[in-house]
Amino acid sequence: MKKTILRLSIIVVAVCLLFFLLLPILIDKYLNGVVEHPANQPSPQAIALHKKLLIADLHADCLLWNRNLLERNSRGQVDLPRLIEGNVALQAFTVVTKMPPVFEYEGNSGSIDLITPLAVAQGWPIKCWRSLKERALYQAEKFHKLAAQSNEKFVVIQSANDLSAYLERRKQENDLTAGFLGIEGAHALDGDLDNLDVLFNAGFRMMAPTHFFDNEIGGSAHGVTKGELTEMGTEMIRRMEARKMIVDLAHASPEVIKDVVAMSTRPVVISHTGVRGTCNNNRNVSDDVLRLVAGTGGVIGIGFWETAVCGRDAKSIARSIRYVANLVGVEHAGLGSDFDGAVPQPFDASGLVQITDALLADGFSDEEIEKIMGGNVLRLLLGNLP
Repeated sequence: MKKTILRLSIIVVAVCLLFFLLLPILIDKYLNGVVEHPANQPSPQAIALHKKLLIADLHADCLLWNRNLLERNSRGQVDLPRLIEGNVALQAFTVVTKMPPVFEYEGNSGSIDLITPLAVAQGWPIKCWRSLKERALYQAEKFHKLAAQSNEKFVVIQSANDLSAYLERRKQENDLTAGFLGIEGAHALDGDLDNLDVLFNAGFRMMAPTHFFDNEIGGSAHGVTKGELTEMGTEMIRRMEARKMIVDLAHASPEVIKDVVAMSTRPVVISHTGVRGTCNNNRNVSDDVLRLVAGTGGVIGIGFWETAVCGRDAKSIARSIRYVANLVGVEHAGLGSDFDGAVPQPFDASGLVQITDALLADGFSDEEIEKIMGGNVLRLLLGNLP
């Protein structure tokens, strides 16, 4: 009897170890992979230009995963060594607090959440298991700890002054990078607008009204009702503008986008998307939406994954960027990789020179490429952060 109990105990411990230690690693490795391509050496012109650029990417979900971002990893798409190797000057670290179990771009109710079991499996604090706000705060804590342990190679950006000082420093030191915090979906407020101050004080400077499902703020492009901005949502946008937080319209319903743009007094962004003009599906945005965002002086971050650009290479990304540039102007085009967003990518953060090469091949000038690869985002943030 005692031997049977001992065997059962060993089995239970082994299963728990598998769940808490091995399973999250396997999920990360599987979901955040890099597409295998034949060797494609960028041109010498692209390599030389890339080294001069200030690259800014509007979207990466790497804080969701239990991965040491100080070290170069064999899984995932982002860490500090790969950001520095890719010459990324500024990376938006966007936190996810709730997700449907299957990535459908239509009809998500939000009744089932994938992040809860992931948080449990990765050993997040118990307070994160039920509170979406606490999940955001925990990821913000990881972000600030990353900076504190980086030997000053990673700089936290929370204000226009922070960004200006960092860019001055980077003129002398190019072996460092920086980041700022964003949130995918205002359900992270846990239904209380006063939590906006809590999140702001934790360092968040960009937030989207919705993610994959409708919430108290408004409709998602992938939700059930796809409704307009609610009264609570209108008040949230007012409060965000008062605090000089950037409104991110990625995943928002067309009605929410119209409502936000109509009341905005500041530029808005779409941090990561594709465009229907080159890749027609429900994840991507229409020409009307591109015009609305550009009309605020905003920036559209083009994603790198297949559903966004209908391709698995840098040429497909450049084609979507060209569409945005032709329709609303090169000043409104930017990068929105969705690195570590549970989608395979054509390369990781170290491989961004491939986009520079593809943009050159598409006929963009060096000056236009400087804007697309980061200049437009940096200009927007310098003019609109607190």
